[in-house]
Amino acid sequence: MSTPVTTSVDLAVTGMTCASCAARVEKKLNKMPGVVATVNYATETARVQVPEGVSRDDLVAVVEATGYGVAQPDDVHDPDPDDLERRWKVSAILSVPVLAMAMLPALQINWWQWVSFLLASIVVLWGGAPFHRAAFMNARHGMTTMDTLVSLGVLSAYLWSTFAIMFTGAGAIGMHMDMSWLPSHDASTAGHPDLYFESAALVTTFLLIGRWLENRAKQSSGQALRALLDLAPKTATIRDGATETLIPASHIKVGDLVVVRSGERIAADGVVVEGASAVDASTLTGESVPVDVSIGDSVAGGTVVQDGRLVVQATRIGSDTALARITALVTSAQAGKAPVQRLADRVSEIFVPIVLVIALVTLLAWGFSAGWQQGFTAAVAVLVIACPCALGLATPTALLVGTGRGAQMGVLVRGPDVLESTHMVNTVVLDKTGTLTTGVMSVVDVWGDDEAIRFAGALEHASSHPIAHAIAAYAADRGHLPDSFEIVTARGDGVSGLVEGHRVRAGRPDWIASDSSWPNELTTWQANSNTLVAVAIDDVPRALIAISDVIRPTTSDALTSLRSLGIEPIMVTGDNQATAQQIAAECGIDKVFAQSRPEDKLAIVHGLQQQGRVVAVIGDGVNDAAALAAADLGIAMGGGTDAAIEAADITLLREDLRSAADAIRLSRATLRTIKQNLAWAFGYNIAAIPLAASGMLTPLIAGLAMALSSVCVVGNSLRLRNFH
Repeated sequence: MSTPVTTSVDLAVTGMTCASCAARVEKKLNKMPGVVATVNYATETARVQVPEGVSRDDLVAVVEATGYGVAQPDDVHDPDPDDLERRWKVSAILSVPVLAMAMLPALQINWWQWVSFLLASIVVLWGGAPFHRAAFMNARHGMTTMDTLVSLGVLSAYLWSTFAIMFTGAGAIGMHMDMSWLPSHDASTAGHPDLYFESAALVTTFLLIGRWLENRAKQSSGQALRALLDLAPKTATIRDGATETLIPASHIKVGDLVVVRSGERIAADGVVVEGASAVDASTLTGESVPVDVSIGDSVAGGTVVQDGRLVVQATRIGSDTALARITALVTSAQAGKAPVQRLADRVSEIFVPIVLVIALVTLLAWGFSAGWQQGFTAAVAVLVIACPCALGLATPTALLVGTGRGAQMGVLVRGPDVLESTHMVNTVVLDKTGTLTTGVMSVVDVWGDDEAIRFAGALEHASSHPIAHAIAAYAADRGHLPDSFEIVTARGDGVSGLVEGHRVRAGRPDWIASDSSWPNELTTWQANSNTLVAVAIDDVPRALIAISDVIRPTTSDALTSLRSLGIEPIMVTGDNQATAQQIAAECGIDKVFAQSRPEDKLAIVHGLQQQGRVVAVIGDGVNDAAALAAADLGIAMGGGTDAAIEAADITLLREDLRSAADAIRLSRATLRTIKQNLAWAFGYNIAAIPLAASGMLTPLIAGLAMALSSVCVVGNSLRLRNFH
């Protein structure tokens, strides 16, 4: 049965004010046939997988029918920080005298209740307008959110107080009424009714400050992604003959010659065709040391030319560039949800209705037992203190900061579910070439004739494997490489094809011929830890090529770091046993699997998993792709092939195995932060709501606690920005 074809659509959802909003939008979208949606409150986005026949307009219609909006892709839809700042500052100034008059009898002179009423009216009705507006919009759709709780709580305190001063003693102007029907009324205090203007005003102020701080923190948590987006230059200089023209970078075409001067960013991935310079790629790969490039070297868009002048021929543009792919990976990871968030989502969906029920029960219980005044105070405190936002922000803010920090370090995490795997990993399977070693291979010895070497170079020159590069380069130095065609790759063994009418094979010696067909050099070179490639022409053994590279200088430190994380390293390589054992001994690795084809690597991973191990695989080649995909955690070296990177869960942009340990540490730190946030969010609500219902908290304290709860969650997540 074929898998239905789906496409991914990203929506910028507006009007969401808490986790309950995000849960409701997500639920409505997922009710559409074939649609799978994930709505992220922190990033205010919805990532939707849609089948054929479902358009973006269909999705927008569902979101709008739920009571929210969708911004156009180029629109800025973040909450206006200036508006929130203006509202909380004005509210704070007006709330201070209201609090002072409520607390200090010396200030309770004539008309003080009316002064409090006027000041509190401005704070509650103008300052708190965003809460009331959102609550009203949701009510029109039969929905409740955090704004419902806030609006009900604040307006209840404000209207109670307004009613009291208008229809009781000292505050009334010709409107004195008999209030004995009120259950809480005490005739001895008829002239000074209990007022809540200070609570209504200060709760509104606290919540505005909390919302403002929350939005600022959310924006800070996404700074790393915005920094990535800003790396792409907006314009580029294109050379056509002797003419140089400044054009929008989006107009660059493959093959264009892009002129980049000192201090400018390269506008597309490409190859240097003129000039030489040091290139700073630190913002892209996390590598602080600039890289020297010259004619023939590849460069990535977004990197900075430090000196000199380069002419780069564009090979990848737009969404195909390394920068665009990195940005897409980070965006995808930040838009997803970790499995640990599922419980919080389920709670957020029913949170507000439950709190409303608790508030009503609190009002009735206290009202009939101790008086309606106390019941009202406790019920308002319950409404104000409950905070579903902390639950909704617990995971996405940590993901925003953690994945953003990873991008700054040259570590790309594909999705939030990867965090669970890194927590459990206890075994890492390492490829040798390009992972433990530099992957910069060179031919160190040869047996055979020049024709066989040139024919082998013709077969290998199109491959991206380091060994193939070494053979092709060596062969090119020995003469012109002939044309080849019908090249067939035997995965893990070698390649074959037709060269000048001859059937040529190049690969493992035991794939080409038996050991007896080769000279004594075979055993000697194997003992010296060389990788051997044999060449046969028309099934006649004609050449033997010894190739070698060196262990990365940071490999030893990287393996020590992995062991300190409780992870056992195992080397799996296609090299012969003698070479593999010697490299492993130099690296300090005890377990080695040599002469392993891709299917052997896959079987080794499955075997380790059957032993109960949680396995990570680190590799960089096509031969590693299957093992990377099958592992519990696949880590690809960024300099490797596209196939390896696509199959991996984590990509390391730096050619340094130590970044693998950094990636695991960062992932574990991010998961730990998520769990801390969720523990706080659940713990806060579990403790705070009963305290408020028991009458131990005033609405004033409840408002302050609620405002700080979300800020605490986001602040804890922001600590990941300092991860090293």
